[in-house]
Amino acid sequence: MRNNDEILALFENYLAQIQLPEEPHILYSPILYSMSGGGKRIRPTILLLACEAYGGNVQEALPAAAAVEMFHNFTLLHDDIMDNAEVRRGKPSVYAKWGENVAILSGDAMMIYSYQLLQRVPESKLARIMNIFTPMALQVCEGQQYDMDFETCSKVAVVEYMRMIELKTSVLLAGSAMIGAVLGDASAEECRKIYRYALELGLAFQLQDDLLDSYGEQAELGKRIGGDILEGKKTYLMLQAMSRADEQDRDILRHTYTDTTLSEEERISRVKAVYDKYDIPHFVEQQISLRFERALALLGELALPEERKEHLRVYAQNLMGRKK
Repeated sequence: MRNNDEILALFENYLAQIQLPEEPHILYSPILYSMSGGGKRIRPTILLLACEAYGGNVQEALPAAAAVEMFHNFTLLHDDIMDNAEVRRGKPSVYAKWGENVAILSGDAMMIYSYQLLQRVPESKLARIMNIFTPMALQVCEGQQYDMDFETCSKVAVVEYMRMIELKTSVLLAGSAMIGAVLGDASAEECRKIYRYALELGLAFQLQDDLLDSYGEQAELGKRIGGDILEGKKTYLMLQAMSRADEQDRDILRHTYTDTTLSEEERISRVKAVYDKYDIPHFVEQQISLRFERALALLGELALPEERKEHLRVYAQNLMGRKK
């Protein structure tokens, strides 16, 4: 079996060979810009690893891997519009570089093209894969809507937040793993198990992302630290703090992000001081560890030889060992 780096190199080589039309230039240039902008490629990687773990032909799985990556990047184009985000992966977002209309239309084209890529998988498996991909894609949209709904909700429960990140982030990772297992001819039961493994891993990944947004290193993240705080987002950190703080500190959490008498750095520092006071990073790390350990336990249940599980275990460890 190929290791993670070899799988990633294989995928990047395939991605570089995809030919998009040259015209209209303003439609396709942002797609190339977005797809060549780096990113962790975690979804295509887990798809290919799962395929090979079950003895599948990785070459046949490459179009599906490209499809999930294309779909993921489409969601980022539209997310940046909704968030008014000017930076993506350390460089101007498509929205900032070309404007809202281009980001909408290029994003739409990426979603459509992801389905075209899926048409290249073996015909005998296409129906099963479409029955995974299409509900998964819809769930991602549902998660994004819940995320936007939370912006105007006065109170959000932790369980509601966990469901939102499951839909917005985790199901795409889990669906990618399941598609890979289908391409490797895994049984229906094995497909369900690897889905659950990746679902828990995706939850751990997103919780870690929340933590890094406030406590990571700006140079490594490619974006400024504290963005979630400045936007007043109801992240896992914010919800845990609101549930533990006294009324005076809750008032700081509710209103600091809109206080224009403070600089951005002061707003970030004030909210983080509340987080630190109630040891919120520790509670987040506990939840990350819980989800990660669940993922590894589910991985252990797969009916695969230990050596075939190893690359999926290393994948999980690399994902959760990240600092960016």
